[in-house]
Amino acid sequence: MILPEMSMYGSRQSGGAFDAPTPDTQALGMVPMVIETSGRGERAYDIYSRLLRERVIFLVGPVNDATANLIVAQLLFLESENPDKDIFFYINSPGGSVTAGMAIYDTMQFIKPDVSTLCIGQACSMGSFLLAAGEKGKRYCLPNSRVMIHQPMGGFQGQASDIEIHAKEILFLKQKLNSMLAQHTGQSIERIERDTDRDNFLSAEAAVEYGLVDKVLSSRGEAAEPTKA
Repeated sequence: MILPEMSMYGSRQSGGAFDAPTPDTQALGMVPMVIETSGRGERAYDIYSRLLRERVIFLVGPVNDATANLIVAQLLFLESENPDKDIFFYINSPGGSVTAGMAIYDTMQFIKPDVSTLCIGQACSMGSFLLAAGEKGKRYCLPNSRVMIHQPMGGFQGQASDIEIHAKEILFLKQKLNSMLAQHTGQSIERIERDTDRDNFLSAEAAVEYGLVDKVLSSRGEAAEPTKA
């Protein structure tokens, strides 16, 4: 019996909203290195480790157990480093696994620091859900970003009774996700249900009007002042 995991992806035809899958840059060994010089000599960091020191983390590509594990670990680490200083979460994702996304979401709500979210490129499906889950007043889109919301989807095989069980589960998750999205956007559950019935793409400005983000940023100076310790 095959039971694919329920997911929220940016497109029902492919892995992303617009683009075909591309090779992973880390797998190709193309991650830039940063050299820092101090009194102790030179030290090399990969670019993501260097940005982590500035409390910047990334979700790039599909939401799955591997990416969720990395993001959760980084969130917990940054909380332990300084529980009173903001974390900056950059999102460029077509969506993915519901359960993996919920692991990230729950950790964002669990930790003490404010998590400021920013969409670069696209935040579709579970990506848009995580975008909206940032701290109110600190959720942003860049001007040419695209945001997409829709309902979860999944496919199942097996005995009729098993299919019925999983159909009930996906309907439960749909209702729960709609309720949580309504909470974060200020929209009614009825409107959320209507607007997520099919793929619903929004511009950065439309995402602000909908309540998914708080502001479109054209330059860094336009962001809200972060909490500092």
